[in-house]
Amino acid sequence: MVNHRLDTLKTGLVEEARRLGFAAIGFAPAADDPLRAARLDQWLGDGFHGEMQWMADRADVRRGPQSMWPEARSVIALGMSYAPPHDPLALEGDPEKARISVYAQGRDYHDVLKKALKGLARWLVAECESNGTEVALKVFVDTAPVMEKPLGEAAGLGWQGKHTNLVSRTHGSWLFLGAMYTTLPFAPDEPHSNRCGSCNACQDACPTRAFPEPYRLDARRCISYLTIEHKGPIPEEFRKPMGNRIYGCDDCLAVCPWNKFADQAARHAAFLPREELVEPRLKELLTLDDAAFRAKFSGSPIKRIGRNRFVRNCLIAAGNSGNPALLPQVRMLAGDADPVVAEAAAWALAELGGPRAAEEAADPS
Repeated sequence: MVNHRLDTLKTGLVEEARRLGFAAIGFAPAADDPLRAARLDQWLGDGFHGEMQWMADRADVRRGPQSMWPEARSVIALGMSYAPPHDPLALEGDPEKARISVYAQGRDYHDVLKKALKGLARWLVAECESNGTEVALKVFVDTAPVMEKPLGEAAGLGWQGKHTNLVSRTHGSWLFLGAMYTTLPFAPDEPHSNRCGSCNACQDACPTRAFPEPYRLDARRCISYLTIEHKGPIPEEFRKPMGNRIYGCDDCLAVCPWNKFADQAARHAAFLPREELVEPRLKELLTLDDAAFRAKFSGSPIKRIGRNRFVRNCLIAAGNSGNPALLPQVRMLAGDADPVVAEAAAWALAELGGPRAAEEAADPS
Protein backbone atom coordinates (compact mmCIF):
# COMPACT_ATOMS: atom_id res chain seq x y z
CA MET A 1 0.00 0.00 0.00
CA VAL A 2 1.45 3.38 -0.98
CA ASN A 3 2.17 5.86 1.80
CA HIS A 4 -0.51 8.41 0.92
CA ARG A 5 -3.17 5.71 1.05
CA LEU A 6 -1.89 4.57 4.45
CA ASP A 7 -1.93 8.16 5.68
CA THR A 8 -5.54 8.57 4.53
CA LEU A 9 -6.47 5.31 6.22
CA LYS A 10 -4.74 6.43 9.42
CA THR A 11 -6.68 9.70 9.44
CA GLY A 12 -9.95 7.85 8.96
CA LEU A 13 -9.02 5.37 11.68
CA VAL A 14 -8.45 8.20 14.15
CA GLU A 15 -11.82 9.73 13.31
CA GLU A 16 -13.62 6.40 13.66
CA ALA A 17 -11.91 5.72 16.98
CA ARG A 18 -13.17 9.05 18.30
CA ARG A 19 -16.67 8.25 17.10
CA LEU A 20 -16.57 4.94 18.96
CA GLY A 21 -15.71 6.66 22.24
CA PHE A 22 -11.92 6.47 22.38
CA ALA A 23 -10.38 9.61 23.85
CA ALA A 24 -6.82 8.81 22.77
CA ILE A 25 -5.22 6.95 19.88
CA GLY A 26 -1.62 6.57 18.74
CA PHE A 27 0.54 4.39 16.51
CA ALA A 28 3.77 2.56 17.32
CA PRO A 29 6.05 0.04 15.63
CA ALA A 30 5.30 -3.60 16.39
CA ALA A 31 8.94 -4.59 16.79
CA ASP A 32 9.91 -5.93 20.19
CA ASP A 33 11.75 -3.50 22.44
CA PRO A 34 14.71 -5.11 24.28
CA LEU A 35 14.55 -2.49 27.07
CA ARG A 36 10.86 -3.19 27.80
CA ALA A 37 11.58 -6.92 27.74
CA ALA A 38 14.50 -6.52 30.15
CA ARG A 39 12.36 -4.51 32.57
CA LEU A 40 9.69 -7.21 32.49
CA ASP A 41 12.28 -9.92 33.16
CA GLN A 42 13.68 -7.99 36.12
CA TRP A 43 10.19 -7.38 37.57
CA LEU A 44 9.32 -11.07 37.34
CA GLY A 45 12.75 -12.09 38.62
CA ASP A 46 12.23 -9.97 41.72
CA GLY A 47 8.93 -11.74 42.36
CA PHE A 48 7.02 -8.46 42.24
CA HIS A 49 4.11 -10.18 40.42
CA GLY A 50 3.16 -12.12 43.57
CA GLU A 51 0.42 -14.68 42.90
CA MET A 52 -0.17 -13.44 39.35
CA GLN A 53 1.45 -16.53 37.85
CA TRP A 54 -0.14 -15.78 34.49
CA MET A 55 2.35 -12.90 34.17
CA ALA A 56 5.26 -15.33 34.32
CA ASP A 57 3.62 -18.18 32.41
CA ARG A 58 3.36 -16.14 29.20
CA ALA A 59 6.34 -13.86 29.67
CA ASP A 60 7.82 -15.05 26.38
CA VAL A 61 4.96 -13.55 24.34
CA ARG A 62 4.49 -10.61 26.72
CA ARG A 63 7.95 -9.33 25.83
CA GLY A 64 6.71 -7.56 22.70
CA PRO A 65 4.13 -7.54 19.88
CA GLN A 66 6.18 -9.60 17.45
CA SER A 67 7.00 -12.15 20.13
CA MET A 68 3.28 -12.88 20.16
CA TRP A 69 2.59 -12.36 16.46
CA PRO A 70 5.62 -12.13 14.16
CA GLU A 71 3.53 -10.80 11.24
CA ALA A 72 2.53 -7.64 13.14
CA ARG A 73 3.88 -4.42 11.64
CA SER A 74 2.09 -1.76 13.70
CA VAL A 75 0.46 -1.29 17.08
CA ILE A 76 -2.56 0.97 17.44
CA ALA A 77 -2.81 2.01 21.09
CA LEU A 78 -6.15 3.34 22.31
CA GLY A 79 -7.52 4.81 25.50
CA MET A 80 -10.95 5.56 26.94
CA SER A 81 -11.30 8.18 29.65
CA TYR A 82 -12.86 7.35 32.99
CA ALA A 83 -11.99 10.66 34.67
CA PRO A 84 -13.91 10.71 37.97
CA PRO A 85 -16.54 13.41 38.54
CA HIS A 86 -15.75 13.40 42.27
CA ASP A 87 -12.70 13.33 44.54
CA PRO A 88 -11.49 9.70 44.77
CA LEU A 89 -10.04 10.42 48.23
CA ALA A 90 -13.17 11.99 49.72
CA LEU A 91 -14.20 8.97 51.81
CA GLU A 92 -10.83 8.39 53.44
CA GLY A 93 -11.35 7.51 57.10
CA ASP A 94 -15.16 7.49 56.93
CA PRO A 95 -16.28 4.98 59.62
CA GLU A 96 -19.48 4.00 57.80
CA LYS A 97 -18.47 4.05 54.13
CA ALA A 98 -16.19 1.93 51.98
CA ARG A 99 -13.93 3.03 49.15
CA ILE A 100 -14.17 1.38 45.74
CA SER A 101 -11.65 2.30 43.06
CA VAL A 102 -12.98 4.77 40.50
CA TYR A 103 -12.46 2.37 37.61
CA ALA A 104 -14.86 -0.17 39.15
CA GLN A 105 -17.74 2.21 39.91
CA GLY A 106 -19.16 2.04 36.37
CA ARG A 107 -19.57 -0.69 33.79
CA ASP A 108 -16.91 -3.34 33.28
CA TYR A 109 -14.30 -1.72 31.07
CA HIS A 110 -13.35 -5.06 29.49
CA ASP A 111 -16.77 -5.32 27.84
CA VAL A 112 -16.92 -1.67 26.77
CA LEU A 113 -13.44 -1.52 25.27
CA LYS A 114 -13.67 -4.91 23.55
CA LYS A 115 -16.94 -3.93 21.85
CA ALA A 116 -15.45 -0.64 20.62
CA LEU A 117 -12.22 -2.30 19.47
CA LYS A 118 -14.16 -4.88 17.49
CA GLY A 119 -16.16 -2.08 15.89
CA LEU A 120 -12.95 -0.29 14.94
CA ALA A 121 -11.52 -3.53 13.55
CA ARG A 122 -14.60 -4.07 11.38
CA TRP A 123 -14.26 -0.53 10.03
CA LEU A 124 -10.59 -1.06 9.18
CA VAL A 125 -11.22 -4.38 7.44
CA ALA A 126 -14.08 -2.90 5.40
CA GLU A 127 -11.95 0.07 4.31
CA CYS A 128 -9.11 -2.23 3.25
CA GLU A 129 -11.45 -4.55 1.36
CA SER A 130 -12.89 -1.59 -0.54
CA ASN A 131 -9.50 -0.80 -2.08
CA GLY A 132 -8.15 -4.32 -2.38
CA THR A 133 -5.67 -4.13 0.51
CA GLU A 134 -4.88 -7.24 2.48
CA VAL A 135 -4.99 -6.78 6.24
CA ALA A 136 -4.90 -8.94 9.34
CA LEU A 137 -5.33 -7.73 12.89
CA LYS A 138 -5.82 -8.73 16.52
CA VAL A 139 -7.46 -6.73 19.32
CA PHE A 140 -6.63 -6.89 23.01
CA VAL A 141 -8.05 -5.58 26.28
CA ASP A 142 -6.12 -6.34 29.47
CA THR A 143 -6.65 -10.11 29.60
CA ALA A 144 -4.12 -10.96 26.85
CA PRO A 145 -0.32 -11.01 27.38
CA VAL A 146 0.08 -7.47 26.07
CA MET A 147 2.04 -4.66 27.74
CA GLU A 148 -0.51 -1.90 27.13
CA LYS A 149 1.18 0.80 29.22
CA PRO A 150 4.64 0.80 27.57
CA LEU A 151 2.96 0.44 24.17
CA GLY A 152 0.77 3.45 25.00
CA GLU A 153 3.91 5.39 25.83
CA ALA A 154 5.59 4.30 22.58
CA ALA A 155 2.49 5.41 20.64
CA GLY A 156 2.47 8.86 22.24
CA LEU A 157 -0.62 8.51 24.44
CA GLY A 158 1.33 9.52 27.53
CA TRP A 159 4.23 8.30 29.63
CA GLN A 160 4.59 5.72 32.37
CA GLY A 161 4.77 7.74 35.54
CA LYS A 162 6.62 6.96 38.74
CA HIS A 163 3.55 4.98 39.83
CA THR A 164 4.06 2.82 36.68
CA ASN A 165 0.67 3.79 35.22
CA LEU A 166 0.23 5.78 32.03
CA VAL A 167 -0.12 9.54 32.50
CA SER A 168 -1.62 11.73 29.79
CA ARG A 169 -1.26 15.49 29.51
CA THR A 170 -4.90 15.58 28.38
CA HIS A 171 -6.50 12.86 30.49
CA GLY A 172 -4.31 12.60 33.56
CA SER A 173 -4.09 9.12 35.06
CA TRP A 174 -7.60 8.11 34.01
CA LEU A 175 -7.35 6.04 30.82
CA PHE A 176 -8.45 2.48 30.15
CA LEU A 177 -6.09 1.02 27.55
CA GLY A 178 -6.62 -1.32 24.63
CA ALA A 179 -4.48 -2.29 21.66
CA MET A 180 -4.78 -3.45 18.09
CA TYR A 181 -1.95 -5.29 16.33
CA THR A 182 -2.06 -5.13 12.53
CA THR A 183 -0.06 -6.18 9.47
CA LEU A 184 -0.40 -2.65 8.06
CA PRO A 185 2.83 -0.60 8.36
CA PHE A 186 1.36 2.65 9.67
CA ALA A 187 3.75 5.55 10.24
CA PRO A 188 4.49 5.65 13.99
CA ASP A 189 3.72 8.63 16.19
CA GLU A 190 6.39 10.16 18.39
CA PRO A 191 6.83 8.43 21.77
CA HIS A 192 5.79 10.60 24.70
CA SER A 193 8.52 12.13 26.83
CA ASN A 194 8.49 11.65 30.59
CA ARG A 195 7.10 14.68 32.44
CA CYS A 196 7.17 13.52 36.06
CA GLY A 197 10.17 15.71 36.82
CA SER A 198 11.04 15.92 40.52
CA CYS A 199 7.45 15.21 41.65
CA ASN A 200 7.10 12.30 44.08
CA ALA A 201 3.44 12.76 45.03
CA CYS A 202 2.43 9.24 43.99
CA GLN A 203 5.34 7.68 45.88
CA ASP A 204 4.56 9.62 49.04
CA ALA A 205 0.83 8.82 48.86
CA CYS A 206 1.15 5.03 48.79
CA PRO A 207 -0.12 3.73 52.16
CA THR A 208 1.76 0.42 51.92
CA ARG A 209 5.03 1.70 50.41
CA ALA A 210 4.56 -0.50 47.35
CA PHE A 211 7.20 1.38 45.32
CA PRO A 212 10.73 0.22 46.15
CA GLU A 213 11.88 3.05 43.88
CA PRO A 214 10.25 5.33 41.30
CA TYR A 215 8.90 3.52 38.22
CA ARG A 216 8.91 0.13 39.97
CA LEU A 217 5.91 -1.44 41.71
CA ASP A 218 6.02 -4.40 44.07
CA ALA A 219 2.50 -5.70 43.48
CA ARG A 220 2.67 -7.83 46.62
CA ARG A 221 2.44 -4.62 48.69
CA CYS A 222 -0.14 -2.86 46.51
CA ILE A 223 -3.68 -2.53 47.89
CA SER A 224 -5.14 -3.05 44.43
CA TYR A 225 -3.33 -6.38 44.24
CA LEU A 226 -4.18 -7.33 47.81
CA THR A 227 -7.91 -6.64 47.45
CA ILE A 228 -8.33 -8.08 43.95
CA GLU A 229 -5.65 -10.65 43.05
CA HIS A 230 -4.59 -11.98 46.46
CA LYS A 231 -6.70 -14.99 47.44
CA GLY A 232 -5.75 -15.78 51.04
CA PRO A 233 -5.82 -13.79 54.28
CA ILE A 234 -4.57 -10.22 54.00
CA PRO A 235 -1.08 -10.09 55.58
CA GLU A 236 -1.19 -8.40 58.99
CA GLU A 237 1.21 -5.60 58.04
CA PHE A 238 -1.16 -4.31 55.35
CA ARG A 239 -4.47 -4.45 57.22
CA LYS A 240 -4.26 -1.09 58.96
CA PRO A 241 -2.92 0.74 55.89
CA MET A 242 -5.85 -0.59 53.86
CA GLY A 243 -8.18 1.68 55.80
CA ASN A 244 -11.64 1.49 54.23
CA ARG A 245 -10.48 0.46 50.75
CA ILE A 246 -12.38 -2.66 49.74
CA TYR A 247 -11.67 -2.90 46.01
CA GLY A 248 -8.59 -1.36 44.51
CA CYS A 249 -6.83 1.85 45.47
CA ASP A 250 -6.71 5.22 43.72
CA ASP A 251 -4.28 7.07 45.97
CA CYS A 252 -1.21 7.13 43.70
CA LEU A 253 -3.36 8.06 40.70
CA ALA A 254 -5.53 10.61 42.47
CA VAL A 255 -2.65 12.75 43.74
CA CYS A 256 -0.97 13.11 40.33
CA PRO A 257 -0.81 16.83 39.49
CA TRP A 258 -1.52 16.11 35.83
CA ASN A 259 -5.09 15.16 36.75
CA LYS A 260 -5.99 18.85 36.99
CA PHE A 261 -5.85 18.87 33.19
CA ALA A 262 -8.10 15.79 32.81
CA ASP A 263 -10.77 16.42 30.18
CA GLN A 264 -14.05 15.59 31.93
CA ALA A 265 -15.96 15.96 28.67
CA ALA A 266 -13.94 13.07 27.17
CA ARG A 267 -15.17 10.60 29.81
CA HIS A 268 -17.04 7.66 28.27
CA ALA A 269 -20.65 7.56 29.46
CA ALA A 270 -20.37 3.86 30.35
CA PHE A 271 -17.93 4.70 33.11
CA LEU A 272 -20.11 7.15 34.97
CA PRO A 273 -20.29 5.79 38.53
CA ARG A 274 -23.29 3.85 39.76
CA GLU A 275 -24.75 5.86 42.62
CA GLU A 276 -24.70 2.97 45.07
CA LEU A 277 -20.96 2.39 44.48
CA VAL A 278 -19.80 5.96 45.08
CA GLU A 279 -20.44 5.91 48.84
CA PRO A 280 -21.29 2.29 49.70
CA ARG A 281 -22.16 1.51 53.32
CA LEU A 282 -20.08 -1.15 55.01
CA LYS A 283 -23.02 -2.33 57.08
CA GLU A 284 -24.93 -3.34 53.97
CA LEU A 285 -21.96 -4.88 52.19
CA LEU A 286 -21.19 -7.13 55.15
CA THR A 287 -24.59 -8.82 54.79
CA LEU A 288 -24.06 -9.99 51.19
CA ASP A 289 -24.35 -13.70 50.51
CA ASP A 290 -23.23 -15.14 47.19
CA ALA A 291 -26.52 -14.55 45.37
CA ALA A 292 -26.86 -10.98 46.62
CA PHE A 293 -23.23 -10.25 45.73
CA ARG A 294 -23.70 -11.50 42.17
CA ALA A 295 -26.89 -9.51 41.75
CA LYS A 296 -25.41 -6.30 43.14
CA PHE A 297 -22.28 -6.40 41.01
CA SER A 298 -23.73 -7.72 37.77
CA GLY A 299 -21.95 -5.94 34.90
CA SER A 300 -19.21 -4.72 37.24
CA PRO A 301 -15.54 -5.80 37.28
CA ILE A 302 -15.98 -6.37 41.02
CA LYS A 303 -17.99 -9.50 40.32
CA ARG A 304 -14.94 -11.44 39.21
CA ILE A 305 -13.32 -11.59 42.68
CA GLY A 306 -16.34 -13.40 44.16
CA ARG A 307 -18.29 -12.87 47.35
CA ASN A 308 -15.76 -14.37 49.77
CA ARG A 309 -12.81 -12.21 48.74
CA PHE A 310 -15.02 -9.14 48.65
CA VAL A 311 -16.45 -9.71 52.12
CA ARG A 312 -12.93 -10.41 53.42
CA ASN A 313 -11.97 -6.92 52.24
CA CYS A 314 -15.07 -5.40 53.84
CA LEU A 315 -14.20 -7.03 57.16
CA ILE A 316 -10.73 -5.48 57.12
CA ALA A 317 -12.38 -2.11 56.51
CA ALA A 318 -14.82 -2.79 59.35
CA GLY A 319 -11.96 -3.61 61.71
CA ASN A 320 -10.29 -0.33 60.75
CA SER A 321 -13.47 1.72 61.09
CA GLY A 322 -13.61 2.06 64.88
CA ASN A 323 -17.38 1.84 64.41
CA PRO A 324 -19.03 -0.49 66.98
CA ALA A 325 -22.31 -0.31 65.06
CA LEU A 326 -20.76 -2.82 62.64
CA LEU A 327 -20.18 -5.44 65.33
CA PRO A 328 -23.42 -7.43 64.81
CA GLN A 329 -22.61 -7.97 61.14
CA VAL A 330 -18.99 -8.79 61.85
CA ARG A 331 -19.94 -11.24 64.57
CA MET A 332 -22.28 -13.10 62.21
CA LEU A 333 -19.39 -13.56 59.77
CA ALA A 334 -17.10 -15.06 62.42
CA GLY A 335 -18.83 -18.37 61.73
CA ASP A 336 -18.68 -18.07 57.93
CA ALA A 337 -18.11 -21.27 55.97
CA ASP A 338 -15.12 -19.72 54.21
CA PRO A 339 -12.09 -19.86 56.55
CA VAL A 340 -10.54 -16.70 55.12
CA VAL A 341 -13.75 -14.75 55.77
CA ALA A 342 -14.04 -16.21 59.27
CA GLU A 343 -10.43 -15.26 60.07
CA ALA A 344 -10.95 -11.70 58.84
CA ALA A 345 -14.11 -11.47 60.97
CA ALA A 346 -12.23 -12.63 64.07
CA TRP A 347 -9.59 -9.97 63.43
CA ALA A 348 -12.24 -7.28 62.94
CA LEU A 349 -14.00 -8.33 66.16
CA ALA A 350 -10.78 -8.00 68.10
CA GLU A 351 -10.14 -4.55 66.57
CA LEU A 352 -13.64 -3.36 67.40
CA GLY A 353 -13.67 -4.56 70.97
CA GLY A 354 -14.65 -8.23 70.85
CA PRO A 355 -17.91 -10.07 71.65
CA ARG A 356 -18.69 -7.94 74.71
CA ALA A 357 -18.64 -4.79 72.60
CA ALA A 358 -20.92 -6.54 70.11
CA GLU A 359 -23.46 -7.25 72.87
CA GLU A 360 -23.33 -3.64 74.00
CA ALA A 361 -23.84 -2.42 70.43
CA ALA A 362 -26.86 -4.68 70.05
CA ASP A 363 -28.36 -3.53 73.39
CA PRO A 364 -27.08 0.00 74.13
CA SER A 365 -29.35 0.22 77.23
